[in-house]
Amino acid sequence: MYVITLVGNIVIIVTIRIDPCLDTPMYFFLGNLSFLDICYTSSVVPQMLVHFLAQHKAISFSRCTAQLYVSLSLGSIEFILLAVMAYDRYVAICNPLHYTVTMSRRVCIQLAVASWASGFLNSLVQTTFTMRLPFCGFNIINHFACEAVALIKIACSNTYVNEIILMMASVLILIIPCSFIILSYIYIISSILRICSSEGRYKTFSTCTSHITVVMLCYGTAIFAYMRPRASVSPNQDKMFSLFYAVVTPMLNPVIYSLRNKEVKEALAKAMGSGLSSEKR
Repeated sequence: MYVITLVGNIVIIVTIRIDPCLDTPMYFFLGNLSFLDICYTSSVVPQMLVHFLAQHKAISFSRCTAQLYVSLSLGSIEFILLAVMAYDRYVAICNPLHYTVTMSRRVCIQLAVASWASGFLNSLVQTTFTMRLPFCGFNIINHFACEAVALIKIACSNTYVNEIILMMASVLILIIPCSFIILSYIYIISSILRICSSEGRYKTFSTCTSHITVVMLCYGTAIFAYMRPRASVSPNQDKMFSLFYAVVTPMLNPVIYSLRNKEVKEALAKAMGSGLSSEKR
């Protein structure tokens, strides 16, 4: 699955880079998302595979801190980036005449940089407060990776402040962007319904289906994992949701975008066709 994730996302990035037709804001952000998925999976899965195969399953404090910081950063960036992608679709469908000005190359880069910076800042706060906790006893983490929730559970001091910070971060990174996406799609659907022809409505909405599917996968899993009362969550459920988000979602993202997006499918077919023709020569 890890190899499939790497190959799928690399194919998406390369396709976007080599096809001039995909040089648009929508695919600029999709390229960011694919790169993000590669980084996120690579920050968790290799260590997880090592622990599955090794007899002595251990990780140093510094490596655990680094893994927590990187995975939290990249996970946070993905949620913010999905909200930015929803804004791109909103402008493209609801304000098409202003699209090229509103979503200029400079604005796209600024939005991408803001997404990455916000994710790193959120992770810095959470990692700092989590790793300052005193850990006593055998320090056995009931998880396949260093996650904030799992680390808070093994702390031997009052974790009320950490739980409040975790809840606030969940609201800022999950609930607010998710609400923004929902609001964007309310306006988008309203605009689509005003299109006279059914063919026009279908063609316009088809540009959003891939994004909607990925949003439902990412936000649905994360909100269910992090926004429920801690008392009602078992360690096994935590691991299952984290595994799904760390492994399954990054693997499905390129599949969803390549199967449900006509332009990506055409670009892939063109790239494969040109590759085959060059081989024949």
